[in-house]
Amino acid sequence: MKFKPIKPKKISTQIAEQIRTSILSGEFNPGDKLPPERELAELFGVSRPSVREALNVLAASGLVEAFQGGGTVVKSLVETPTGTPLSELIRGEGERALDVIEVRKGMESWTAYYAAQRALPEDIVRLQAIVDAMARNLDGAKSSEDLDANFHTVIARATHNVVWLHMMQSIFDAMKEFQRNVWRAVYLTEEDHKMLYTHHRSIFEAIRDKNPEQARDLMLLHLTFAEQRSSAYVARGRE
Repeated sequence: MKFKPIKPKKISTQIAEQIRTSILSGEFNPGDKLPPERELAELFGVSRPSVREALNVLAASGLVEAFQGGGTVVKSLVETPTGTPLSELIRGEGERALDVIEVRKGMESWTAYYAAQRALPEDIVRLQAIVDAMARNLDGAKSSEDLDANFHTVIARATHNVVWLHMMQSIFDAMKEFQRNVWRAVYLTEEDHKMLYTHHRSIFEAIRDKNPEQARDLMLLHLTFAEQRSSAYVARGRE
């Protein structure tokens, strides 16, 4: 029997493996920034070049993305392997965005359901802060599509299911441009913003009160409303 000699792993490989494990376990979520190189070097007790090499390995594998002067950010694990990313497909055909909303209705209804079962106090605090910010913008003086996206993202986080979170983040990223255009075209009046606030407030309260069935049903109602508004926007573009 022949054995191969055991080779000690490179320091950068060990660093990359630990960070990869943290990402896959949900300790770092899509969009989160990793600690700066200097801090990581101190945490691991290694040199900065070793950390830099580990981050390059993670970037090459698609787990993170480095921005000049902006740190290293965790990417969604759900990537489109073809040459036509979902965002490009949506940009070219509004009907495809409606297909995505249809998928969201199924996914996010159950995301809200599980969030109502599993949300921790800190998740409730985050949702409360977003809903309160919406309440301060009922006149629509400021664009609040970012608050809406954050609300849905925090609900996905509150499931404490890393697969849900990465799938939802991938969809949100792909829908960003379409959603912004819809938001600015069809949610124009104070009445519109009050209705959206009421939807979000009701979903939040169901999650806070640990009522999974109600959270699921309210999310479905909210996304059906969003689907109707988005359909009107797409139809207008055909005229």
